[in-house]
Amino acid sequence: MGKFRGWHIVAGIAAMLLAGIFGTAMGLNNTATYLASGVAFVAVSLWVDSRIARRRNAAGTAGPGPDLRQDLGNDAKPALDADPSKREG
Repeated sequence: MGKFRGWHIVAGIAAMLLAGIFGTAMGLNNTATYLASGVAFVAVSLWVDSRIARRRNAAGTAGPGPDLRQDLGNDAKPALDADPSKREG
């Protein structure tokens, strides 16, 4: 797979082409074929993207860049409760 990060787009385009071919072969009009192709693109690209993300997480490579979560340590104050009677001051 390498460093190419657009596999979900490529899979979506392939699904879109296949849905277009099937829609035309089934005798759907152009609007229905276009709509089915768009739905296939979105569904397949989201599915492939989630599968790639799962595989990256399982392999320990979460993706590009550092982790955005920050460890605040012991000097962080806890969040305020929703109940105003438990607040300080």
